[in-house]
This record gives sequence, structure tokens and C-alpha cells, in this order.
Amino acid sequence: MANLNWKPFIYGGMASIVAEFGTFPIDLTKTRLQVQGQSQYTEVRYRGMFHALFRIGKEEGIRALYSGISPALLRQASYGTIKIGTYNSLKRLFVSQPEDETMVINVFCGVVSGVLSSSLANPTDVLKIRMQAQGSLLQGSMMSNFINIYQTEGTRGLWRGVIPTAQRAAIVVGVELPVYDITKKHLLRSGLMGDTILAHFISSFACGLAGALASNPVDVVRTRMMNQRVLSGNPIYKGTLDGLMQTWKNEGFFALYKGFWPNWLRLGPWNIITFAQYKLN
Repeated sequence: MANLNWKPFIYGGMASIVAEFGTFPIDLTKTRLQVQGQSQYTEVRYRGMFHALFRIGKEEGIRALYSGISPALLRQASYGTIKIGTYNSLKRLFVSQPEDETMVINVFCGVVSGVLSSSLANPTDVLKIRMQAQGSLLQGSMMSNFINIYQTEGTRGLWRGVIPTAQRAAIVVGVELPVYDITKKHLLRSGLMGDTILAHFISSFACGLAGALASNPVDVVRTRMMNQRVLSGNPIYKGTLDGLMQTWKNEGFFALYKGFWPNWLRLGPWNIITFAQYKLN
């Protein structure tokens, strides 16, 4: 423990908080797009990301675009800190120099750090999703809503959707962080460009695209499972596979890619801000 470098944990958490705040309205549109179409949200209110942004702002007010920001920032303070800190610390256990890293090492470290961090931060994710999906319908402070979920749904309510959350995190982190590292490494080795802001932008959007393509179906199920309150009876979705199959069967294959554009457009800038902030520190 004495030799553990705490800087990646501290800087990773700070970078994640800055990135979350900057991209939150895009994330909110992703949640609204992903929940619509299922049984309790049959009305298709939003035709896309920009339509959702304008309609939410017009009908609910500009502040509604930041519904759920408090649990989101709390989530990043824990999730982002653990994820980036653990990822970098694990890599240094395998190799001492960044140039010695391999695809296998990066994927393994990314998956482990993603699953661990997302599972621990799950309660904040549940509240964030519900506040985003329900907007002004969910009243009260962040703490009172945490207490309400615990009192009405128990501990299970706070960790609802933890399995697809961990699966999504494993996919996103296992894909994004290695793709960023490897894309940037190849850009530098190719001689096309140096370690510039352009190389950082290209690597960030490349890993964001890879992460969005790989994770969006599980992300749709995760969002819907977290948003469902199970007070009695059976839940709509019993698990990830059941959620995937029901969504595909009832709404078509492309329903699994609802919210893809805001997902990618959020992940790209999120990665730019995160990795830039991390480097600055």
C-alpha cells in the first residue's frame, strides 16, 4: 500500500466529474430515447437527440436538462476515481513502461476496473437514470430519493440492474481505454503526427465510437432495468438476455440501438475531457 500511486485515483475522479458535467444534457437525451417504446412509455415523444434537447428545454425548462446531475456527479466521484485509478495501477503491475503495454494487458485491466467501479457505484446510477427519465415527476433531494428507494424496494432497488451495468462497463472500459491507448500509440509510431491535441481528439472519438457500437444494446437494457420499480409481482425484464430478447421481439432489432448517437456524441467529448484533464494533472 505504501508504494501505491494515488495520483491516478485523484486525477481520474476529478477528470470524470468535469467530463460528466460538460456532457450531461446529451446523456439525458440518451436515457429519454432509450426508455421510450416500452410498455409504460409507449408514446414516442422524441424523434432524436436534438429534438429531445429542444422539447425538454421548451416543455420542462432548461434546468430539466440537468435532472439527475447530483447523483451523476457523486457517481463519477466514486466510479471515475476507482475506474481510472485501478486501470492505471493494474497496468503498472504488469509492465513498468507504457510502451511495453499490449492489447491483452489493456483489455484485462480495463474490464476489471470497469466491473469493479460500476458495481460499487450502482446506487448513484439507479437514481441518476430515474431522475433523468422521470424529470420533474421525481421530487425531493438526492438523499431523500435514495432513502425512498431503499424503503420501498430494499437493497435490491439500489442495486437494480447491477449485472447489465457491470456488463456494459466491462464492454465500454474494456474497449475504450485500450482502443484509445493503441490508436494513439499507432498514430505516434506512424509518424503522421506527434503527441498533439489532434492525436488526442482522434483517439478519443475512435474509442468512443468503438465503445458505443459494442455497448449500446446492453446499455438500453440497463437503462430500462434501472428505471423499473418492482414493488410487487414480476419485473418487466428478468435479466440482460431477457431484456435484449424482449426489446428485439417487441420493438425490432434497431431498438437495441436507441440513443446511439447521443451515446457516441457523449462518449467522444467525455473521453476528450477526461483524458485531457487527466494529462493536465
